Amino acid sequence: MLPDLFVQNIGQLVTVADASQKPKTFHRMDEIGIIKDGAVVIRDGYFIDIGTTRKLKKKYHRKDTKIIDAAGKVVLPGFVDCHTHTIFGGDRTGEFIQRIQGETYLEILKKGGGILSTVENTRKLKIQNLAELSRKHLDTMLLHGTTTVEIKSGYGLDMKSELKILKTIQYLQKTHPMDIVATFLGAHVIPPEYKHSPNSYVNLICNMLPKVKPYATFCDVFCDEGAFSAEQSERILKTAKASSFRLKIHTNEFKDIGGVSLAIQLNAISADHLDNIKQRDIVRLKKSNILCVLLPGVPFFLMKDTYAPARKMIENGVPVALATDFNPGTCPSGNMQMIITLACLKMGMTPAQAINATTINAAHAIGAAHRIGSIEVGKQADMIILDIQEYTQLPYYFSINHVKTTIKKGKIVVENMQLIDS
Repeated sequence: MLPDLFVQNIGQLVTVADASQKPKTFHRMDEIGIIKDGAVVIRDGYFIDIGTTRKLKKKYHRKDTKIIDAAGKVVLPGFVDCHTHTIFGGDRTGEFIQRIQGETYLEILKKGGGILSTVENTRKLKIQNLAELSRKHLDTMLLHGTTTVEIKSGYGLDMKSELKILKTIQYLQKTHPMDIVATFLGAHVIPPEYKHSPNSYVNLICNMLPKVKPYATFCDVFCDEGAFSAEQSERILKTAKASSFRLKIHTNEFKDIGGVSLAIQLNAISADHLDNIKQRDIVRLKKSNILCVLLPGVPFFLMKDTYAPARKMIENGVPVALATDFNPGTCPSGNMQMIITLACLKMGMTPAQAINATTINAAHAIGAAHRIGSIEVGKQADMIILDIQEYTQLPYYFSINHVKTTIKKGKIVVENMQLIDS
């Protein structure tokens, strides 16, 4: 069987293999499956063989096969960004200045800024405008090595606008090279028109769920101070579960109000943020199957000192994933390479742990580890060639885009740090 693509002379082929059935925990977070002088063989969008260049060259090195010489560089699986808010209008640069001058995120939100400001801008735009803006963000992510992204709604906060965002995601799923997973986050914050009757908005969300189900795989709720109470979140998530959504929860970003207990009770696929989590809840999460999706770009951009205790979580056997939380207010960066650096510097993760957390464990956080997240025979051929010689240089040389080539479903979509027009 002739391959479509043969990539050879890979200095370090980081496969992140043998964790498709369950996420990596404990010491396995430091195992990244390196093959030195590696090679991969791709056909019809899938990996069909993986090994050393010396071994595979004898079988597949043919004149009619496209060959890429990695020239001793590092190869990783494409990054899986499992928590983003990529569909939005406007930006919040004014709030950036306010925070520098001392105002907090919650103070700005109470004044009608924050998420509510983005809702106002997003509601004004049509699907075409949102798609054009969002495509640019996705292109930037792709240039930096992300090949799969989860996108949440949540900047509409009414039936019409939430559907508009989800339909924009659906359009991008069909027209952008990246794999995109959709999440309904109508429960992002209480919109101003329901300020005095928040439970009426909870009713509206529950009524929205059957109508948005064709457009989203997951349902998420922001269960935290300034957003939804544990009781409100429970009602929404239970209704979503009855409508066959898989569940996610934003929680413990600002305060512990019971979100972790709710995630465990309802068997959510992931609990996200967790900057303010107590040891007792870490122990409880160990006994569950919940992925902890940590977002170090948020406290970094909000100039906070409190980061999720990633090292403690890993030592306690809790499965950890990393994501950008790309959004216009608290992390306007979709660069997973920078997230890996922050995870190392601010949360005590090793480079190997951070790589596992941005690939195979992140794939588990969106229920896709059987298909993506590692370089293994039979999996979708998503991989990146980095212009470095050791994988540890990825977080070390920070703020540099190391991605030279991105291969998505067996096709070259980034070459020499430039997008290839498909």
